[in-house]
Amino acid sequence: MPLPLMNLKVLLPFQIFAEKTGVSRIVAETHQGSFGLLPHRLDCVAALAPGILIYETAAEGEVYLAVDEGVLVKTGPEVRVSVRRALGGTDLGQLRKAVEREFLTLDEHEQNVRSVMAKMESGFIRRLAEFQHD
Repeated sequence: MPLPLMNLKVLLPFQIFAEKTGVSRIVAETHQGSFGLLPHRLDCVAALAPGILIYETAAEGEVYLAVDEGVLVKTGPEVRVSVRRALGGTDLGQLRKAVEREFLTLDEHEQNVRSVMAKMESGFIRRLAEFQHD
């Protein structure tokens, strides 16, 4: 009797990055650490941290993907990974460096946007507090 296998789909905001069938195992990273998925594992949802996602098929062997933050959802044999950005490659060291360079550092524009949003939020809260005291 053949072992059941999983179907993996890696989704980016505007495209499908990868779609694989016959996946025997998946290893993903969360903020609490890495965890593995096998075909018989119960359904689950996990918030992914920027890191390396590993999956294995009989045809390709072990494949590494650098992924940004996202969500992994397993329902039966279907596994969906939805992330902001993803990179493929064969050299694990280069992918780890790409995660550190691309996904873990905020670019200058994103830092400015976050700063402006924080100022707007604090101003709104201050005005709301003043309004409640009046």
